[in-house]
Amino acid sequence: MSEQQTPYTKEFPLREAHHLVRDLMTPNPWIYWVDFIFHIVLGWTAFFTALLSPLFSLWQIGGFIIAVLALYRSAVFVHELAHLKKGSFKNFRLIWNAICGIPFMIPSFMYDGVHNDHHKPDVYGTSADGEYLPFAVRKPIEMIGYVLFSFLIPILLAFRFLILTPLSYLIPPLRKIVWERASSLTIDPTYRRAENAIRNDLNWRQQELATSLFVALVVLLVFFDIIPYSLLLLWYLVAVTVFMLNSLRTLAAHAYRNPGDQKMTLAEQYLDSINIPGNFLLTPLWAPVGLRYHATHHLFMSMPYHNLGTAQRRLVTGLTDNTQYIKTVRNGLWDALQQIWRESSAANNRTHYNND
Repeated sequence: MSEQQTPYTKEFPLREAHHLVRDLMTPNPWIYWVDFIFHIVLGWTAFFTALLSPLFSLWQIGGFIIAVLALYRSAVFVHELAHLKKGSFKNFRLIWNAICGIPFMIPSFMYDGVHNDHHKPDVYGTSADGEYLPFAVRKPIEMIGYVLFSFLIPILLAFRFLILTPLSYLIPPLRKIVWERASSLTIDPTYRRAENAIRNDLNWRQQELATSLFVALVVLLVFFDIIPYSLLLLWYLVAVTVFMLNSLRTLAAHAYRNPGDQKMTLAEQYLDSINIPGNFLLTPLWAPVGLRYHATHHLFMSMPYHNLGTAQRRLVTGLTDNTQYIKTVRNGLWDALQQIWRESSAANNRTHYNND
């Protein structure tokens, strides 16, 4: 880390922060179930409303927007599943996979185990962290490329489960490649998943096969005109929009300043992360399920999403010295994106100047 950041870690009041929020670590199953079931039902209802409505009608446009936002929120619960206590919420995990993870080709095993490494001080921000790229010290064009890659994600996921999955069981050497290179929800294309990167989803093979069968069934139903091609097109457009929203949120989740060759302490992880409390109505639309408090989440990764807002308010008002804590706050998505773009541009200009 830079000399400027090192003093922050020494002064950060970790012990006091833990004391203020220690009663907020228990998840409420009712909140999870009601939140998820409401939004997944709303999302699929809006999806089929858009599908069956006249082209470009208000019903179709409204249905599309609601479907994107509701299904996006539902999909983001995969992040909670990665953090919930090992062995808990088994029925919730099963239902989430059945009506959200598998239809979107993001079964929970693709995040389980992988995401937990992102929170380890000896992994976070390093080249071993699949969810971190040093955007702030690279060319700005890389961030644009990262967002535009959203157009390819649904296609690549379909190829992974429709083609690679059955082939990998017929060709054993391919199985290892698929596990390492095509079984993780990460942002680093060079990431290789470890063989033992499994935490909760010991039934990952069943999830994989179920997703493969689901994709194959949909393709066959469309091929034989049992369901219309427009369903696939709408699903693709919804999925792309969801992935694009998530890519913008991801760019706003961290400062991405660590070049990847240095380990970071828990406090340094926090100071490299972003909180965007924002508007209580609008901000959760693009940063749902507590992700607008991403820096606070990095301090208390086991805290359930529904308590992060309370923790944020307690820490802002309750810390004896909140100077370091509020350093991570941004005014909104645009503010966070502007800041990382400015830092990336400045770093790129310095590189050109040094080369000259």
